[in-house]
Amino acid sequence: MKKLPYGISDYGRLVENDYYYIDKTKYIEELENLSEPYIIFLRPRKFGKTLFTSTLENYYDIKKVDEFEKLYGNTYIGKNPTKLKNSYHILKFNFSGIDTSDEEKTMKGFKEKVTISITGFVNKYNIDFFVNPELSTEGLLGSLIEAFKTQREKEKIYVIIDEYDHFANELLGFNTNQFKNLVSKNGKVRKWYETLKEGTESVIDRIFITGVAPITLDSLTSGFNIGADITQSPKFNEMMGFTKAELVKMMEDIEITKEEQKELLPIMKENYDGYKFSVDGKEKIYNSNMCLYFLNRYLEQRKVPTQLIDVNIASDYSKLGRMLDLCKGNEREKITEKTVSGEGIIGEITAKFNPAIEFTEKDLVSMLFYLGYLTIDDDVAGYPRLNIPNRVMKEIYSDYFLQVLKQNINLGIDENYSEIALEIALEGKIDKLVELAHKYLENLSNRDYVKFDEKYVKLIFYCIAMNLKIFRLKSEMEVQRKYPDILLIPKDKSKDYKAVMIEFKYLKKEESNLLQEKQEEARKQIEEYAKFEEIKEIPNLNKYTVVAVNDKIYVEKI
Repeated sequence: MKKLPYGISDYGRLVENDYYYIDKTKYIEELENLSEPYIIFLRPRKFGKTLFTSTLENYYDIKKVDEFEKLYGNTYIGKNPTKLKNSYHILKFNFSGIDTSDEEKTMKGFKEKVTISITGFVNKYNIDFFVNPELSTEGLLGSLIEAFKTQREKEKIYVIIDEYDHFANELLGFNTNQFKNLVSKNGKVRKWYETLKEGTESVIDRIFITGVAPITLDSLTSGFNIGADITQSPKFNEMMGFTKAELVKMMEDIEITKEEQKELLPIMKENYDGYKFSVDGKEKIYNSNMCLYFLNRYLEQRKVPTQLIDVNIASDYSKLGRMLDLCKGNEREKITEKTVSGEGIIGEITAKFNPAIEFTEKDLVSMLFYLGYLTIDDDVAGYPRLNIPNRVMKEIYSDYFLQVLKQNINLGIDENYSEIALEIALEGKIDKLVELAHKYLENLSNRDYVKFDEKYVKLIFYCIAMNLKIFRLKSEMEVQRKYPDILLIPKDKSKDYKAVMIEFKYLKKEESNLLQEKQEEARKQIEEYAKFEEIKEIPNLNKYTVVAVNDKIYVEKI
């Protein structure tokens, strides 16, 4: 049985060490057939971008012609080679891992990355060129292009740039002014791309640039206005990440039985699926890195891992707050409420960001799309509706929503999620859940109650419930159908844990005389839901109505 390539991003190593590979090589042909030779393709972190650039590198490298059959013999492109295979000198840059603590260190890191790549290129292809440390980054690149043009008159270079925007993303979250200095006006990074563009007039024949977001594209436009951005092209929607068919095939090939798949696939779909990058894309995509992590852990013990997301991956998605904080005023709260509630946001996706201008709501929503916090959920009159793709992302949003609430009320709140979960699981009670929600409600100012409604109160309960890891959360907000407001079902079916169904109502303070009427309305809804076959099948189900009157909460067990 082949090993799963979790954390492996070198295509040559993957083949040599007999790792499993989901064949994406048909897209090499698709890319080569495009009329544009300079391509920009963006995807969120941990979607296989680096492995794909390595696949391109090995395929087009003139030095790998004798290894072609070994590397690609079992792939689509090996059986259908293109005319440009093994015909380029590959100049590859990777701009991840640059220290962005200040402008000097950022520029030093950028130059080091450029120097390392150029040195490797010179040594690999035996170019007579002195890598002069006194030269600027653009000076190094320009001098190399001139040397190559002189020594290899009829040969061409394929430039591959991985994580082109990594340091820019870091700077945007921490130091906006430093970001502007480097990529705008006469910034060093912009000048480097101007030199790269000049190289296309002579020896640079093709370019493939990948990263996460088009933050720097607007800044670099005058210096690099030749790239075709195919990020939202439906033809390339599935180029990175896993389709369901690819995931199932892999599970079969690594000897995970049909019975096991019945248990694992719903968990993986709930937590890792849901990404679509084109309105006209054929299907939604699984995050490949998360899937490989999950399956590796599962194969170790033949049981579902307790931790469904690798801590290394989770750290990449911890930047939500920094990005939302770029949007001033009430816009970040509006975005958070709309997305967490499942309402979604309809509008155009910004293709380029201008760092000289403050982020608008549209820009921020688009940025969340590129980072993978939001994805295309539907097509509404030709415009994409963006929503949270899966449970992993919903947990991150829920944490952020509660943090914003705590900041607004300027109060430290001890969540005690484990105590809440245990009380529900062992006793079927929601006392501690209600107690925590009440802490948020009673400390919000009277001004905040002006915008309060049932959805907002439900949102607080929902975000708390998202943190109860031993439960599977179903919500009307999630599925947009006629369901209970919150349904907490134990993940572990082997234990005699309790489940909980809650229906919410809300009244303003001046409407408190309608309390019994609202409780009756909620009771009838609970009783109606209890007749659904899906609800009947849930063992140990405890049913509650919760009516909030301003900051008071009234609970009734049905």
